[in-house]
Amino acid sequence: MSSDFDAQFDAAFEGLPEDPDDVVLEGAENTAAPLDYSQYTDTPEGFRSGFVSFVGRPNTGKSTLTNALVGQKIAITADQPETTRHTIRGLVHRDDAQVIVVDTPGLHRPRTLLGERLNEVVKDTYADVDVIGLTIPADEKIGPGDRWILENVRSIAPKTPIIGIVTKLDKASKNQVGAQLLALHELLSQDDPNAVVIPVSSKEGMQLDELVQVIVDHLPEGPKFYPDDHITDEGQEKRIEELIREAALSGLKAELPHSVAVQVDEMLPSRTREGVLDIHAILYLERPGQKRIIEGKDGLRFRRIVGNARKEIIKLLGQNVYLDLRIKVLKNWQSDPKSLGRLGF
Repeated sequence: MSSDFDAQFDAAFEGLPEDPDDVVLEGAENTAAPLDYSQYTDTPEGFRSGFVSFVGRPNTGKSTLTNALVGQKIAITADQPETTRHTIRGLVHRDDAQVIVVDTPGLHRPRTLLGERLNEVVKDTYADVDVIGLTIPADEKIGPGDRWILENVRSIAPKTPIIGIVTKLDKASKNQVGAQLLALHELLSQDDPNAVVIPVSSKEGMQLDELVQVIVDHLPEGPKFYPDDHITDEGQEKRIEELIREAALSGLKAELPHSVAVQVDEMLPSRTREGVLDIHAILYLERPGQKRIIEGKDGLRFRRIVGNARKEIIKLLGQNVYLDLRIKVLKNWQSDPKSLGRLGF
């Protein structure tokens, strides 16, 4: 290397500080505000934080309860069992605590590869949460299915505290609710004499604050995991897919609901309509015959699906949208590893 090059190299760095942190941009005058991490670090003494997941038979109100606690719809609901297909985290913020509600697929006896994969997700989640809530409707007697779920949860997470939650308080008489509380406490107290049981109504907002307090009492002291203005870690695209699937599930019977999957292909501002977001999505089915059911007579049912989904998406995004939804057949996708991977399972 020439001496001239050495001189030029040294001159290029002449006057610069040795520590890069000492560099000040010309004109900046050191006025840049430091990043504010206070909402994570300035937590009061005794602040509690942690994760809770609700378990129970299909249609015991798990996702509805999640939405009620969070204060906004983050999980879709439907009359069909096994509606939830992926883990959704909703946030409950208090001055003294942060509760992360983890809504998962229901634990069930799988009949497909999809079912097996969902069960693995569920087991991993139950093993990691701080509290588990067993949901039992006030107007339905405790049965073998409830006991099967409880046994499996205890085998997966033997040291995790389980809270008994009697749901749908608004659908039962006082005597029914009282009897259910006693029955659920008896079931849980076989392994935990100090088990807590609480009745709630997600629809009427009854006892929700009391339930949150019971959950917080079981959480460890810890920091905030999410900013105060967050309600979920669910991505916008995934929430849109779920709203479309919810609209498609409405009124379906038998096995067809399990064959429905939705994937957003593209979202972009409209080139021809100012302020409109164009959403292009695909509704997947497993067999050609299912397409006729989804479309309905003269395509009326399909148009209703698109219209209802569009209304919910507009509520979510707060702007006008155009929904281009197409139907495709992906043969037996629930049991095909390649198709499951393509759909994100």
